[in-house]
Amino acid sequence: MTDPTGPVDAEGRVGPVGRVGPDALHALRSRWLPTLLAAREGAAHPDPWPYADELLRRWSEPQRRYHTVTHLAAVLDHVDTLEEYADDPAAVRLAAWFHDAVYLPERSENEERSARLAERALPEAGVGAARTAEVARLVRLTVGHDPAEDDRNGQVLCDADLAVLAGPPAAYAAYTAAVRQEYHFVPDDAFRAGRSAILRQLLDLPRLFRTPFAAGRWEATARHNLRSELEMLSL
Repeated sequence: MTDPTGPVDAEGRVGPVGRVGPDALHALRSRWLPTLLAAREGAAHPDPWPYADELLRRWSEPQRRYHTVTHLAAVLDHVDTLEEYADDPAAVRLAAWFHDAVYLPERSENEERSARLAERALPEAGVGAARTAEVARLVRLTVGHDPAEDDRNGQVLCDADLAVLAGPPAAYAAYTAAVRQEYHFVPDDAFRAGRSAILRQLLDLPRLFRTPFAAGRWEATARHNLRSELEMLSL
């Protein structure tokens, strides 16, 4: 099972994507170079490809069902859609690459560990201290997806990460099935309680989406999907 949501279409709707095959994985790998080049400082730096390969290895780990390379590709596509709202699109794209680079479903500190990975890897790869700190901050922000009103970078990353919530019914159902598979080790009653708490937390946010594009096109659909899933979990 892979992440069922991908790029938006001409009308701003979130659409499905298929499984990432070798060609798509190569295309995803090729996106790393311009991302890193846009963020580097100075002239002499190490080979960029080992960093891409290590990140893609992490995103391809067998315990993942939703937080896969397809999810990474989808978030990057959504960042492309929303980049005009970011103050530093390069930092946002790097944060997308790192935001779930460390992911074990049974652990609660994945975002923190992913942020620390960025703090170790990016300076070595040639990214300056200020931008590295911004990337790590953005990764940590995905714990609650509640950026400040003036946090333009955070708004773009969080909107891109939450775009899955605005999928059409079949895509949203595939997304929830993938999440359940990722937490296959959790008993049904405990999963329903935990998932319901997450859905309520999201619904309690004043706005799920902060950028004008995402708020206008995805908010209503996402809230409908969340309420419908919450109702199903209570049956």
